Amino acid sequence: MHDLIKKAKNVKLLALDVDGILSDGKIIYDANGVETKAFYVQDGVGIKALQDNGVVVAIITGRTSPMVAKRAQELNITHIVQGRDDKITALTELTKELDLSFADCAYMGDDLPDIKALQAVGFSASVPNAHQEVVKYVDMVTTRCGGYGAVREVADTILKGIGKYEDFICQYVSK
Repeated sequence: MHDLIKKAKNVKLLALDVDGILSDGKIIYDANGVETKAFYVQDGVGIKALQDNGVVVAIITGRTSPMVAKRAQELNITHIVQGRDDKITALTELTKELDLSFADCAYMGDDLPDIKALQAVGFSASVPNAHQEVVKYVDMVTTRCGGYGAVREVADTILKGIGKYEDFICQYVSK
């Protein structure tokens, strides 16, 4: 764990895939053909903690979904790229826009379109149910699956890396 915290110390941007990372990867349609997604509240708390501590959070996803736009709005994620399977190109554009290097970035993905982005960044993470090829290229495999707190695990690791985890926890604990 110490090595992961060390790798996370320079993170200024966390870019997230959606299906399989922020959600459990299921695509559910109601009787009217409307897509639904479920998001995990603890992931949202971790995302807000990162933002409160100067880490930009972005979404890069291959699908386009109004639920993703809604969740991003709730979490004040302003950098959202939907409908892009070329994740490395989208990430490159985002780093240029934010004037960051790949070494300053973390990326979290779970399937083949994510591999190049995972390979490029300074800190990479995935989930235990990711495609078997993906886990070969990441620094961290979370204990929780996507949509069930995996993003929170990565957020906590980044907070530890940038030296902000204890302050984050202390705001919720009586002294």
